[in-house]
Amino acid sequence: MSDQAPVEPFVPPTESEALAWARRRGVGALAAKMGFEWVEFTIERSVATMPVEGNTQPVGLLHGGAYVVLGESLGSMAANLYAGPGRLAVGTDINATHTRSAKSGLVTGVCTPIHLGRTMTVHEIVVSDDQGRRCSTVRITNLIKDMPRG
Repeated sequence: MSDQAPVEPFVPPTESEALAWARRRGVGALAAKMGFEWVEFTIERSVATMPVEGNTQPVGLLHGGAYVVLGESLGSMAANLYAGPGRLAVGTDINATHTRSAKSGLVTGVCTPIHLGRTMTVHEIVVSDDQGRRCSTVRITNLIKDMPRG
């Protein structure tokens, strides 16, 4: 007989509960400063926008690092939602391939899981411009571990 209490199964939140959780938790100071805005948030699909203005290189194109900030914010939050209560997802690898430059308006990141495992998640984030053209593809891997005590 085990001395441990039985583990309650994780019941994923509804879309509105998940979006409310994400908005309460926040996206961190950097993503907030860059104008990150939630559109949709579930374990299966997360969407956010970010303005090009204020996030550009000296030549007026959206900075490559801005694509990565959008992608990491989406992928990490999605992984943490999937991890469930008492667990934490932390990034271990991220990469991005930029295929087009956004010059104005908003970019939209759409995050979908590639792998959802017990201790690891992998998400792909496709970032598109206002015309729906793919500008960057970001992939992030997160390790899921128990939340630190204390």
